Amino acid sequence: MKTRIQKIIANAGITSRRKAETLITEGRVVVDGRTVTKLGSVADPQINKITVDGKPIIGENKKTYILLNKPRGYITSLHDPQNRPTVIDLIKNINIRVFPVGRLDYDAEGIILLTNDGSFAHKLLHPRFGVSRTYLVKVKGLPDAGTIKPLRTGIHLSDGKTSPAQVSFVDRTKKNSWLKVTVTEGRNRLIKRMFTAVGHPVLKLIRIKLGPFPLGSLKPGEYIMVSPEDIKKYIH
Repeated sequence: MKTRIQKIIANAGITSRRKAETLITEGRVVVDGRTVTKLGSVADPQINKITVDGKPIIGENKKTYILLNKPRGYITSLHDPQNRPTVIDLIKNINIRVFPVGRLDYDAEGIILLTNDGSFAHKLLHPRFGVSRTYLVKVKGLPDAGTIKPLRTGIHLSDGKTSPAQVSFVDRTKKNSWLKVTVTEGRNRLIKRMFTAVGHPVLKLIRIKLGPFPLGSLKPGEYIMVSPEDIKKYIH
C-alpha cells in the first residue's frame, strides 16, 4: 500500500516524521533511483526501493526487535557528539537499521529494546500506556520506611509530581542499601532524582525489566532477537 514517504521513514525507525520531511526536502531520499524532494510523495515500502543517504531502509513489513543488556559506559543513542560508544556499537552482524527505545543513563545498565518499529516504540514510551520499568537501585545510606513512603505516594520534582512507585527493600550493608523500584514513567533521570529528593543518592542503577521484557540471564553487552510473533502478544 502506498504511504507518504516521511511516514515510511519514521516507521522504519530512522528518525521522526518531522525530521524525515527535512531529509526529503534536502534531497537525501531516493525512491527507485530517483531523488524525491517533494513533501507528500508516496511509495510502497513492499515494492519500492527507498534509500536515505544511500542506505536502504527496512519496510514496515520487516520489523526487527532486539533485547540488549546495556553495560555501563554506553550511550542509548544512534550517535554521540562526544564520540562515546553507543548501544548500536554492541549490535553485530545485523544489517538492519534499528534505534534504541527510550534511554538508560551512561552510567546505568540493564535491559533496553532496539527496533525499527516506530509504532511499537510509541506504545512502550507514551505515558498513556503506562508501561512499567523495574530497577535494582543501590543508594547511599540506609533509608527507612518513612523515608521511602513519599516515593510510594508520589513526590514533587522540578517537572511535576511523580506517579506512585512500587518500592521494596532488597538488601543492606553498613553504609548502603539495595531496593527494587517499579515506575510507569520515562522521565529523564527519574530514579536518580527521586532518591536524591529523599536524601539517598543513587550509586548504581540496573533496569531488570522493561514492560513485559525481563533482563533474564543476559550478560552485559549480550542481546537476543525477539520474533514479531512474540511482540504481537504485547500490542493491543
